[in-house]
Order: sequence, then C-alpha cells, then structure tokens
Amino acid sequence: MSASETAGDGIVEPQGFSHVRLTVTDIARSKAFYEQLFGTTPGSDFSDQIDDPTVRDDPWRTYGGCSFTFHGQTLGLRPVAPAGDRFDPDRVGLDHLSLRVASVHDLHRAVGRLDAAGIAHGEVTDLEPFGLVILSLQDPDDINLELAAPRPVAAHQDD
Repeated sequence: MSASETAGDGIVEPQGFSHVRLTVTDIARSKAFYEQLFGTTPGSDFSDQIDDPTVRDDPWRTYGGCSFTFHGQTLGLRPVAPAGDRFDPDRVGLDHLSLRVASVHDLHRAVGRLDAAGIAHGEVTDLEPFGLVILSLQDPDDINLELAAPRPVAAHQDD
C-alpha cells in the first residue's frame, strides 16, 4: 500500500507549503529587509507599481507586492496594512513564521550576519523536545520570524 492509501481520514495529505503571504505596511522597507535576510531579489515583484491606485485591487500584480521562492515554496509580501499598524501574535492569524535552514552551523553564521547588519535577534536556542534549534528575530512590521535547524542527533555509543 502507498502512503496515500494508508493515510488517515484526512481530507487532504499536504506535501508541504506552497506559499505564505505576509501583510506589510511599507513594501519598500519589507522588501529590502527580506532581500537582505535571504540574499536574493524577489522572483516576482510589482512593488514598483505601489503608487498605481489600481494595483491594490489586482491579484495578478500581487496587490503591489513581491515574492521570494526557494525550494518550491514562496514567501509573499502584500502591502495593504495601514501605516503604523503592528503585528500582534495574540490576534487570530499568524503567530510566527519559521524558516528552515540546513544546520545549526547556519544559525550561528546567521547571528554574525544579523549582528553585522544591525538586526536585533534572540539567542540560538535548543528546543530538544521538538527536535529543533532556533534563532528568533522580528521583521520591520514586528512579525515574529524564526530560523529553525534540525537538532543534531547525538552519536550513539556502542556498548
């Protein structure tokens, strides 16, 4: 039997995330932040049209936003929040966004790069019960971001 044939009674069997879109207040500021964080420019970018009054109603131009795609998953930015609005993880919706990185080494390397860029962040934290090691930071709209690496498996000693 295939995995899909032995799956529970779920309506679907997700294969991962296709995309996540974050609502932002200032597309230029947010785009610059994520370009710096990811080290790449957006693959789709309509932010240069943000002053066109029709763009905020146009899904084909992603409402004047942009998106970054990596490993088949996309993070989009949608500039429709009013200026001065701030993210609140205690309201209905997103609590935080966790981006997977390859290793704990990548987290420690990110600490140095975040420091050099003047971006505040938390400590590298081992979440043993979840099998993860994380590094937290905030985006320009105060959205909670987490960089997460798989927790290294301790080497087993032979008896």
